[in-house]
Amino acid sequence: MGEMLSLLPEYATGEFDSRHRLVIVAAQRAKQLVQGARMASASKYTKETSIALDEVLRHKVKFLIGQEAREAIKESKRVKEGETERLAMMTGEDAKEIKKELSVYVDDTVQPAPAPEGEE
Repeated sequence: MGEMLSLLPEYATGEFDSRHRLVIVAAQRAKQLVQGARMASASKYTKETSIALDEVLRHKVKFLIGQEAREAIKESKRVKEGETERLAMMTGEDAKEIKKELSVYVDDTVQPAPAPEGEE
């Protein structure tokens, strides 16, 4: 990480109004990578935090600020609320299918132990 910090003046000049913004963007990108997002390009780094900073410094990550960022956040919340509402309204076969699918992941029923051989 120390090596990357020495690159900040070279790579961040003009794009970031402060190192604080750079850190915030890299942290959000690292979170995306931890949650399974694909890397923007091959990286020599293995840790998500280092990969994220590398991507940000190499201009592989787009970000919004100001009013654009506020509008994008509002739109994201609207989409999430719509999805939640849609799921809440599901009934009938859709709900049964989802329940069936989820039961595979949350089946915590205790299975009876098999009887010893020769006993039934």
